[in-house]
Amino acid sequence: MTKILIDGKEIDVPADYTLLQACEAAGAEIPRFCYHERLSIAGNCRMCLVEVAGSPKPVASCAWGVRDCRPGPNGELPAVKTKSPMVKKAREGVMEFLLINHPLDCPICDQGGECDLQDQAMGYGVDTSRFAENKRAVEDKYMGVLIKTVMTRCIQCTRCVRFSTEVCGVPEMGLIGRGEDVEITTYLESALTSELQGNMVDICPVGALTSKPYAFAARPWELGKTQSVDVMDAVGSAIRVDTRGREVMRILPRVNENVNEEWISDKTRHVVDGLRTQRLDRPYVRDNGKLRAASWSEAFAAIAARVAGKDGKRIGAIAGDLAAVEDMFALKDLLARLGSTNVATQSGAGFDPKAGRASYIFNPTIAGIDQADALLIVGANPRKEAAILNARIRKRWRSGALKVGVIGEKADLTYQYDHLGAGAETLTDLASGKHSFAEVLKGAKNPIVLVGAGVAARADGAAVLAAVAKLALDVGAIKDGWNGFAVLHSVASQVGALDIGFAPAAGGLTAVQMADPGGVDVLFSLGADEIVAADGTFVVYIGTHGDRGAHRADVILPGAAYTEKSGLYVNLEGRAQMASRAAFPPGDAREDWAIIRALSEAVGKKLPYDSLVQLRQAMFKAVPHLMRIDQVEAADAAGVKALAARGGSVEKGAFTSPVADFYLTNPIARASAVMAECSRLAAGQILTAAE
Repeated sequence: MTKILIDGKEIDVPADYTLLQACEAAGAEIPRFCYHERLSIAGNCRMCLVEVAGSPKPVASCAWGVRDCRPGPNGELPAVKTKSPMVKKAREGVMEFLLINHPLDCPICDQGGECDLQDQAMGYGVDTSRFAENKRAVEDKYMGVLIKTVMTRCIQCTRCVRFSTEVCGVPEMGLIGRGEDVEITTYLESALTSELQGNMVDICPVGALTSKPYAFAARPWELGKTQSVDVMDAVGSAIRVDTRGREVMRILPRVNENVNEEWISDKTRHVVDGLRTQRLDRPYVRDNGKLRAASWSEAFAAIAARVAGKDGKRIGAIAGDLAAVEDMFALKDLLARLGSTNVATQSGAGFDPKAGRASYIFNPTIAGIDQADALLIVGANPRKEAAILNARIRKRWRSGALKVGVIGEKADLTYQYDHLGAGAETLTDLASGKHSFAEVLKGAKNPIVLVGAGVAARADGAAVLAAVAKLALDVGAIKDGWNGFAVLHSVASQVGALDIGFAPAAGGLTAVQMADPGGVDVLFSLGADEIVAADGTFVVYIGTHGDRGAHRADVILPGAAYTEKSGLYVNLEGRAQMASRAAFPPGDAREDWAIIRALSEAVGKKLPYDSLVQLRQAMFKAVPHLMRIDQVEAADAAGVKALAARGGSVEKGAFTSPVADFYLTNPIARASAVMAECSRLAAGQILTAAE
């Protein structure tokens, strides 16, 4: 620690702090444009100037280290002033220079009301300008579907350039030209390809980069703001849902250091238009092969008539990717009262909750990646399945302390790795020590063996999971204080479903078996759109969008999307999270648990809870750790040992990722025109475009 005097106040700070960090630790406010705590230091906006004792001129506090400050001639502590006349004059001068070429676009700029330049011009600038010449103008650039550019507003802070290079790992942006002709561009003016590019809009301190889908839609002071969590993948990123009236206008990230830091993926951010298109807003019943609008009582009567007298073994339920824990708990309870154990998620057949939580969660935790020094990825593509988690892996890899090996598809993961092989044969070689990467894992202090949830959907999924768990034990990934066995789930509902036992019990059917011909007679589909039931099965679809599941349904019961209900989700590391209601469902749509509760009465098996509070009380009694919101319930490593002991025969064949198209993974995303355009761009169908 180093002592330093800031505005006459003595503080103790780490020697590797910059002056800017030291000043903030002392409670001083330092304006900045180019500096961002998660990016490298550029030192090119000069807004953070401070006065250092002994220095003939102000210094940029973001690029000056505490250890570089010299003591006074008589051994006095290094002194820094942040409010002196020299600092005030310097900041006013910098602000005047920044505004020389900046257009007066505030009335028509989407950044208005949440613009760093506006705020700091008010706080640190002057109310007049001495510049009377013509302002510089810069041609706007094409950057794809998501980012709108007005490059005349750009102040060349280079935050976007550093973000694309360092965090995204896709160095597609940079500066061209010299002096006053300098411009930020994508060089060839092609669409950006990163799944995290929307974050550039957040970190841009002016209105040069704004959200294209949100352009001219609303002002920040018009919006209601609701804290929630994302369900587009299993990471559970912290988000803020902004609404105007009944409509969701935009989704922004919240800071959560343990999960998503302050980034979110483009799918999370721009799926908003999918929430209002192709929505189911009334019940439907199929008559003579055609769906017709019906009342709730008609729909329930049609279901009750089919369920009446049915053997429980001929009734089943499949939960979709976006189902909340309460909804699945109520549906499982209803099926149990109907005498059925046929409950399953769409793709979790290889997981068995009876083995223990450690067998199906991301045990090292997302923040634990920052301590890892070796990583083996088996049958997963983190960039597509969990873009935010992939950015965390890249962050650790950039530190030089992480070696990565991959068994599965060859893909651009934005960091270098050793491609060990494509399938189960490589896994066997690694387990027997035939591959050199086994020594890397054994020699690591905190190794992680990461297996993609996609392998669980294979016919030999349980055996592959067991083989990976055994490998994790063999290479020492599980030891006191560290559990390096990690399952990378790609859907939000999977961990919560396994926690409450929403999986086939003894003699129960898997999702594939239920959907096969002769599987079940009545199938309840809780937003399950990736599996289509065979002809002859009576399908009750509880969901939000007119997707594949609704097309196959015999009765449709309109549900609420994740922004329209209060619901629990459990992310891939086992962290219980609360999604809050920001808007209301359209038309006659209702919250899913309430639909199931009303349906239970119609079929004569009334569930014992009349409110969400009562439902949660029953759920917390059955699974106590779900009540500990935003906490990771550490799992007993014995679950990994139990999984490894199961063994099984592993088939040959390459591992593949379950996510073929990052942008179109669920019904909400498939209803989004923005996501469809992103998908086409990613597939290379649109090679060039004009804005």
